[in-house]
Amino acid sequence: MNLFSDLRGTVIAALDQMTAEGLLPEGLDFANVAVEPPRDPLHGDMATNAAMVLAKPAQKKPRDIAEALADKLRADDRITEADVAGPGFLNMRLSPAVWQGVVGTVLTQGRDFGRSDMGQGQKINVEYVSANPTGPLHVGHTRGAVFGDALASLLDYSGHTVTREYYINDGGAQVDVLARSVYLRYLEAHGQEVAFEDGTYPGDYLIPVGEALKDKVGDAYVDQGEEVWLAEVRDYATEAMMELIRADLGLLGVQMDHFYSEKSLYGTGRIEAAIQDLDAKGLIYRGTLEPPKGKKPEDWEPREQTLFKSTAHGDDVDRPIKKSDGSWTYFAPDIAYHYDKISRGFDGLIDVFGADHGGYVKRMKAAVSALSDGKTPLDIKLTQLVKLYKNGAPFKMSKRAGTFVTLRDVVDQVGPDVTRFVMLTRKNDAPLDFDFDKVLEQSRENPVFYVQYANARVHSVLRKARDAGMAPEAGAPSRADLAKLDHAAELAVAKKLAEWPRLVEIAARTHEPHRVAFYLYELAGEFHTLWNRGNDLPELRFLQEGDRDTSLAKIALARAVSVVISAGLGILGVTPVEEMR
Repeated sequence: MNLFSDLRGTVIAALDQMTAEGLLPEGLDFANVAVEPPRDPLHGDMATNAAMVLAKPAQKKPRDIAEALADKLRADDRITEADVAGPGFLNMRLSPAVWQGVVGTVLTQGRDFGRSDMGQGQKINVEYVSANPTGPLHVGHTRGAVFGDALASLLDYSGHTVTREYYINDGGAQVDVLARSVYLRYLEAHGQEVAFEDGTYPGDYLIPVGEALKDKVGDAYVDQGEEVWLAEVRDYATEAMMELIRADLGLLGVQMDHFYSEKSLYGTGRIEAAIQDLDAKGLIYRGTLEPPKGKKPEDWEPREQTLFKSTAHGDDVDRPIKKSDGSWTYFAPDIAYHYDKISRGFDGLIDVFGADHGGYVKRMKAAVSALSDGKTPLDIKLTQLVKLYKNGAPFKMSKRAGTFVTLRDVVDQVGPDVTRFVMLTRKNDAPLDFDFDKVLEQSRENPVFYVQYANARVHSVLRKARDAGMAPEAGAPSRADLAKLDHAAELAVAKKLAEWPRLVEIAARTHEPHRVAFYLYELAGEFHTLWNRGNDLPELRFLQEGDRDTSLAKIALARAVSVVISAGLGILGVTPVEEMR
């Protein structure tokens, strides 16, 4: 049940009636008519922009439309007030029975309250993490993993069919560097002194890989040239790193549906097929690019290249797909990979990239637009950097990784639930400060604690209710007289609960799972306010001695809060707690 959508339907019906009565001209488009919470709660429970968006096409004053619309809406039993404000905004107040009914609906629908069929089963591919298989995941990957996983869950919750995918970048030169690094650890396992040079990876995480390679092949590769061992060590090392990465993701509860190897694109004709598709559309040509911005003419050597005409699909410049030696650029396999996604029949694609991929957005969108003839949308979400602090100072580097703080470092410090929630307390494209001390504080300033504490308080109420013989069965709908929830603080909680289905749809439509975390903090705030007011006003306490009916109504409200908090945390991949320790 989306109360805002229901009320919008009521507004549209009233506008249709006004049209039939000649108060509005025929043929008006109501698509931009919205019903939403007013900016100032003092103005009412809901507001509609109908008069403002229809005034110009109707050639009428917005206030005149609003007054006529208000008269129609006042006939609805749910609407106790409909007042025109300013030039033509229409504010509405709803009867307490509407908000009391929301509580009953939450308990009847349970975790399905807020689910929708907005996605209509559309197949969406969400690609995230996709880190180079050269080492453990670092804190930047952690944010991308949490964001992508929460977004996938959010889309699933809103009626989409979601595939979680990891693109293994195992086709480039970095895997050769990995193989050479493992080979050094292999020699080290044989007692040799080694030096990590030429960009090889010095992290301790490769020590067990080198030792395992020794156990597998003995001394077969010792003092041998690369032509003997490079190919086999590359495959061995890549798989070892992917096992490490899967384990790291498992620490966060991230499970991929599909791992796709970049290497599988080479020598199989897949890259050639994608480029031929673009060529058939007249988008591949031989040409010379202008020098990059910031380059002086003497630093630039113009040369003819094979180019993709990405400017035909919104890019700033055309992009090379072949190097001067005839080999593919790094962009070519990415084109082929997305061509494969399109061929798999996805209705929409989402890529989650790190902040350093900002310059890659337009060219990738251009490629997908060209390959799909504009039919398959691609949304690219960039996750900004995470700055780690401990005791007020930047967190030191990880010796195990050699150069960075790992995902495992973070989870070991604070646990997966705190890690996931905190990573979603900022919009994905905003920098995030992660303070190991603050995220474990038990205060309102710590959103993880604040939300979990609200859920724990609900379960405290339920334990006391069980002791008093008043607790309903878990998951059972309420049979309480919800009309007894008549205090403004109680109705404020119910009103916030009513926003959940609308919030889910907005967050899913905008691909912004952080909105769920923000909402849960606000819902927890309303609940804590009600709880704290009970300290001063005994009639607001959840258990009313000698008044079973009122107690059951208040218990129902608390249960509804827990249902929605649990659903929201489920989307974020966080386990709700029933008791704070």
